[in-house]
Order: sequence, then C-alpha cells, then structure tokens
Amino acid sequence: MNIVIVIDSLAGGGAEKVMLTLAQQLIKAHSVTILSLANKYEYTIPACIKVESLFTDKATKVDRFWKINKSVAKLEAWFNKKQKQTGPIDLVLSNLDRSNNLLAKSQIKNVHFVMHNSVNAELARQKKLGPLSYHYLKKSKQNLNGKSLVCVSKGVEHEITQGRLISPSAITTIYNPFNLEDIKRLSNEVNAQIPQSPYIIHVGRLAKQKRHDILFAAFAKLDKKYKLVLLCNKPSKAFKLAKAHGIEEQLIVPGFEQNPYNWIKQAEALVLSSDFEGLPTVLIEALAVGTPVVSTNCTFGPSEILTNDLAKYLAPVGNSDELAAKIELVLNTKPNVANADILQKVTADQVAKQYLALCG
Repeated sequence: MNIVIVIDSLAGGGAEKVMLTLAQQLIKAHSVTILSLANKYEYTIPACIKVESLFTDKATKVDRFWKINKSVAKLEAWFNKKQKQTGPIDLVLSNLDRSNNLLAKSQIKNVHFVMHNSVNAELARQKKLGPLSYHYLKKSKQNLNGKSLVCVSKGVEHEITQGRLISPSAITTIYNPFNLEDIKRLSNEVNAQIPQSPYIIHVGRLAKQKRHDILFAAFAKLDKKYKLVLLCNKPSKAFKLAKAHGIEEQLIVPGFEQNPYNWIKQAEALVLSSDFEGLPTVLIEALAVGTPVVSTNCTFGPSEILTNDLAKYLAPVGNSDELAAKIELVLNTKPNVANADILQKVTADQVAKQYLALCG
C-alpha cells in the first residue's frame, strides 16, 4: 500500500511525534512518505522513513488567501509526480490546520483529516487573540465539512458530532499509536543530566494551552524538597514565569530532549496542567514507563486515559489548589500504573491496522 502523511512541520510537537510513530509501524509492510510543508525538523527521523519538504522555509503563511491557490497547485504537482514514480496513493493522512486547508481545497483523493485537539477549545483560545485569528481558525475548521475525519479521542469525536461547525462525510476515533517496548527500552538509557534529587516533570511546549502558570502556582504549594523539570522550548521564558511564582530556584529546564523517557521514568510523578488536549501522548508514555501521573480533567483525553482507580488523580481545569492536592495525593499513594487499561488500546500494531482499514 502507498501512504503519504502530510503535516505542517516536524518541529517538536505531539502530532508530529504521533505521525512519526505511525510511519515507523506502517513502513514495515507498506511504502510511506511524510510530506512536511515546512523545512523544519526537530525530531530525529529514522532512516527507514522518507521525509520530503514542500516548501523551503517555515511555511507559516502558505494557506492564507493571497497564497493558497499557488500552494495548492504546488501540493497537487507534488502528488502527481509522486504517483508517476510510485503508482496510485491509497491513503493520505492530513495533520494540523495549514496542511488541512491545502488538502481540503485540493483535488487529491483518499484523504483523511486527523483531528488532534478539541475544536471548541482551540476556537475559544483564538477568540482571545482577536477577530482575525479567530476567523482564520474557524474557516480552517469549516473547510473540513464533507471530509473524512479521524479523531484521536472519543471526546473529540463526540464534540464534533454534537456540534454544528463541521459536518463530516465520515468520522471515527483511532487512538494515537505507541511503540511501548521502544519507550521502555529508551527509558533505561543513562543520562548524566538527570538529577538525583526527587523531581516532578512536565513535558510540553511553552504555550497558553499548557497552562504553565497553573502548574507553577500548584508547585509553589508543595514541599520544597522537590525540583520541577520542564522538557519544553523557550527556557528563558519559563524561568521568567517561574520567578513570578517564586519557584525559579527549583526549576530545571534542559530544553527539548530527543529521549524524554528516561527523564519521565525517574520522576516521582508527571503532571499535565492543560486547558485542552486531544489525547495527551505524554500521559500514556508516563504510564508505559511506570511513572504515576496527575492531570487536569481537560477536554479531551485525560478521562479516557486515567480510568478506574487512576481517575482520582484528575483535577479540575484552571485550579492550582486542586492540582496541588492531587500531586500530593499521587506522591503519598505512589500508585502502580503499569497495568493501566489504556496501554492495551494504543499499541502501534493495533493502531496501524485501524488506519489501514480506512482504505476499505
């Protein structure tokens, strides 16, 4: 089978990591190419995966009204050339707004659009940034009317089917794929940078959605013996925000790590403080290496990951007092998370089969 995965970039983000994991699984039996709009890679690309760039820059404006027709023509030309080289393309997976906008306007066939986040929460965030940002994102979502959607959580699917903004031609949920054995192996790698003193960890880019302000406010209420490790971009901005909460001396920010799993494994707990997600990958990765987690019960994903006994480690969104209480609870109870139900549903092999089934 001939498969193309289209994505805005391969910068260090969750959707990018998910698609690289999926490609690694699919490549075992199929031809897979990742087409990145931007010429920007932060992840190490496995040698077995073919990656091409459509543009030579960051491609941040390629879907704006004054450029989109030329961008779509360039995209269609790439696909035409690809099909002449390799034959018909059986499956195209589109990821993130710029890629979605180009593919939605194109004549390219067999496209399925992967929905990585809560649509309503994204729109609410953009509304605060002003009418132009809001209109752009709303139009981007409306471009998906009549398209086939793949949601990364049941919560995202339910939101779309119950809402009025997008009327897809088809919609399904496929959880993100995880190479659990690889994650466990990498979690045992030695890294001299990892502190020996007890620490709590947060993994995620420094963005409003991730609510580092709530994380820092909660951490300020905890015992001072703990350090807080942030695996994120923009370290200087992180320290500035931490200083406002009086915790800058406890903060460790090594920056973007190709292998975050040994950092996660050696943490006392991993904390997610987001306002919204789609299916937060890092929670599942932490469970896979046996690290307890605390999360805001945001839309969507955490309540599908932390089920049964683990549900008590969910905190209300935007409440630093409750988040601090849940962190203290997990530190005191040290739950065994190795057999979390979600780990049986997200193996890369199982998820890849579900994506291949989209071809009918």
